[in-house]
Amino acid sequence: MSDPIPRFPFADRPGIELTPAYLDLLRAGPLLPVQLPGGRQALLVTGSDDVRTVLADPRFSREAWQNGTLFARDSSTLALATSDPPTHTRRRRAVQQWFTHRRAEQSRPRIAAVARELMAGLVDRASTVDLIAEFTAPLPYRVISELLGIPRDDLERLLPYVPVMMSAGRFGADEVTAAREAMYDYFRAALAERGRATDPGDDLLTALLTAPEETRLSPEEIAVFGFGLLMAGGETTASHLAMCVLQLLRRPELAGPLRRDPATIPAFAEEMLRWVWFAGTGGQPHVTLEEVDLAGTVIGAGEVVVPLTDAANRDPAAFADPDELRPERTPNPHLGFGHGRHMCLGAAHARVELQEGLAAILPHLDRMELAADDSELDWRDKMFIRGLWTLPVRWRR
Repeated sequence: MSDPIPRFPFADRPGIELTPAYLDLLRAGPLLPVQLPGGRQALLVTGSDDVRTVLADPRFSREAWQNGTLFARDSSTLALATSDPPTHTRRRRAVQQWFTHRRAEQSRPRIAAVARELMAGLVDRASTVDLIAEFTAPLPYRVISELLGIPRDDLERLLPYVPVMMSAGRFGADEVTAAREAMYDYFRAALAERGRATDPGDDLLTALLTAPEETRLSPEEIAVFGFGLLMAGGETTASHLAMCVLQLLRRPELAGPLRRDPATIPAFAEEMLRWVWFAGTGGQPHVTLEEVDLAGTVIGAGEVVVPLTDAANRDPAAFADPDELRPERTPNPHLGFGHGRHMCLGAAHARVELQEGLAAILPHLDRMELAADDSELDWRDKMFIRGLWTLPVRWRR
């Protein structure tokens, strides 16, 4: 009797990196048959080169997948993740200039200042501190809200909707619908207010609203970009920075070299982008538009493949000692930010936020300790982004 086809997404498990059992499963072959929600069969693509092919080759379409996302948000609330050219190209071009490497570097002093300010408010706090709530989340959310022109006070109103819309089964359909409508209402109202303003701001939403008519996105597209960028710019970096800190707390020998030589922080951040099991739902399903040869197998038109960047980041063909965390690893061709036309829009800013967040916390890390046993850590379950809900720490006297 043949083994049953695994269901995907896989059940979540605690831990920073992929579990050995999942690694063994993903290394059984470059194309792993799985069953998606709803019963549709698909092939998980696990090799680094093959994942790059799916993400960059126009013969693999995201728009052709009509069975919904693998998490709560539907395609109407995703500006880029489920679209193909020319729609994807037009939308991405409208915002790309705001997320260049140059702009990220120009923002570095401001990002560093926010990180130091947040850390200064935590040092020597007598009580236990949730580092996610008070450091790793406020840092990227303040950066992206300033770029969007969202008042900081409004974040308290908006942030409760984010985990609901980023869930993958944790919240019910009614809760997801209510969160989506609340986000739409806020950003529609924000755009209407900007449209009436006599002195337009210099934020991204205003720039999109006042762009030349021939390149201007629709108000609906701008609203979707607004809450999409808020969530993606905040949630992903907040969770990943927390995983970096947790790794350093668990392995304090890694922190010493980083503290002595801050120039090594970027390489450590890149290695953590490779190391962390990041995507709770894997990747976005793609449909083959024609017959294609992938990983030495001919796949017919209309088949479904899911490129798995987490598996690609542990590919022995792409990385020496892939199951070892090597902070100095170079080169490091990881796919933590995706690849090709679906490369993460905010990758440059996320890199700066990770680097400056680590730079702010490292001088204090030798006096910081986890305030919970491993068994007490509250890992995110049934969510698009893996990680922890809280990261409780305390200061050693």
